[in-house]
Amino acid sequence: QVTPKDSRVSGSFVAADYVVFALMLVVSAAVGVYYAWTDRKQRSSGDFLMGGRRLTALPVSLSLTASFMSAITVLSHPAEVYRYGASVAFYCLSYLVTMLVTSEVFLPVFYKLSITSTYEYLELRFNRATRLLGTLLFVVQTILYTGIVIYTPALALNQVTGLDLWGAVVSTGVVCTFYCTVGGLKAVVWTDVFQLGVMLAGFLAVIIRSVMLQGGVISIISDSQRGGRLNLWDFDTNPLRRHTFWTVTVGGTFIWISVYGINQAQVQRYISCKSITHARLSLYINLLGLWSILFCSVFAGLCLYSVYKHCDPWNTGLVSAPDQLMPYLVMDILGDYPGLPGLFVAAAYSGSLSTVSSSINALAAVTVEDLIKPYRNISEKHLSWISKGLSFLYGVLCIGMAGLASLMGGILQATISIFGIIGGPLLGLFTLGIICPCANSKGALSGLLSGLVVSLWVGIGAQIYPPPPDMSRPLSLTTDGCNFTTTAGFNWTSTALPTQPSSTAPTPLLADWYSLSYLYFSPIGTIVVISVGLIISMFTGKSHFVQYGLLVVIYRVQRFSALFVVFSYSFKVAVR
Repeated sequence: QVTPKDSRVSGSFVAADYVVFALMLVVSAAVGVYYAWTDRKQRSSGDFLMGGRRLTALPVSLSLTASFMSAITVLSHPAEVYRYGASVAFYCLSYLVTMLVTSEVFLPVFYKLSITSTYEYLELRFNRATRLLGTLLFVVQTILYTGIVIYTPALALNQVTGLDLWGAVVSTGVVCTFYCTVGGLKAVVWTDVFQLGVMLAGFLAVIIRSVMLQGGVISIISDSQRGGRLNLWDFDTNPLRRHTFWTVTVGGTFIWISVYGINQAQVQRYISCKSITHARLSLYINLLGLWSILFCSVFAGLCLYSVYKHCDPWNTGLVSAPDQLMPYLVMDILGDYPGLPGLFVAAAYSGSLSTVSSSINALAAVTVEDLIKPYRNISEKHLSWISKGLSFLYGVLCIGMAGLASLMGGILQATISIFGIIGGPLLGLFTLGIICPCANSKGALSGLLSGLVVSLWVGIGAQIYPPPPDMSRPLSLTTDGCNFTTTAGFNWTSTALPTQPSSTAPTPLLADWYSLSYLYFSPIGTIVVISVGLIISMFTGKSHFVQYGLLVVIYRVQRFSALFVVFSYSFKVAVR
């Protein structure tokens, strides 16, 4: 059994760790230099932003996986399993449904239109006002999110490993901005491939060492079973429960479709493939990558629990936040192996780099296509230079946003939640346009604004009035096995169980509404947009066209619902 060490006296980064971390940054920058040289004759913004639409399935698929598997995933998923159990493993089903819906519904539309920005579709389908509103929402949420993705893991790693906070923030931001600016989409895709490999290597280093310490995989699974961490078969349909089979599969599906189906950073990759077959193949190969990262993060969480099942570092005060648990474990069990802590930190920052580089490239694309080209007659050569300048500008903004994030404190979690909340209404807007032929521009704008209002209302309310512990159901953690001395000379032996923060605010009449699982925020936004959009369109459109369109919508919804019910029932029967 491993006994946690006081983080104030445990090991910190050594020269070998810094070398491994620096090597990851150097290789990432070198990829940018390589593509800047090989594509130095590129003349158009399409070459820079879309790789000339000549990419193949394999690198695009790995880039798709890396793009939204950020450092928050590397640090937070294991901590989630440690505190709440392995029910997040059901994201594997969400990923599967997401790839099916994306490849059959969204991909054909975007690919056949040969568009660069997904928001071009909104003007073709509705009007320019809808396109501009969608673009502006994407730009604001992405700048906010990328700053947080840079800063949050840096803070967690700094407090545990001693890695210089702002040195890491600035170095990763500068390297990311550099290869995005000089290399374009090709550089972003191939650095994502490299960074995904580093992420997997970092996870494997922790898992292998934990398995060796705990006496094998079976021992870790047994510990997790006794500790209640293998709480997979929870089919409670209560929408207030934080994580169950239904919240993770249904809510998670909506969230991930909003990422893969309509988010510019992901769509831009698969429509840059040289054929629609390669684009579809990239989505399904990417599914294997998502499953691999999910398996590693969930099992790392089980390892975390197995190692600290008798002495929780969080409740003993050795770490101040759950996101620090994984870095703490790394320094605890890998600190005697120079270079391996550096590998894990490189894995966490690889997650940040892949997410931020994808966001920078996507921001440059939507700015050129949605905010410049429709209003200015500029040559392709000049647009190419403008695209590079925008990549640099957005990189600087993201680093600046990381600085702002350091001043936001408790608002960080709310901002991340709001980022997810905005994706639901945007998904509803695109879905309204694609599967509802009767929808018009008045209905689209009314639906989008209504969906945003409702989603933000629920999301902000949930931050002010957090759900009670009986809905989130954190699992027990103990400190009864602790026996160590801190630097202050206090010998720690305790049997205290964790306490959950309680809200002093009065419970509102809408307490249940605010206690809704956060995974249902996205479906709510999507459903409100489609419902309001259809109703407004019905009253403002031509009656015979609306009647025909509604029949088509009803048919498509019934067909999809029937398939989902059959799939869910079959799975439920199979696991029982």
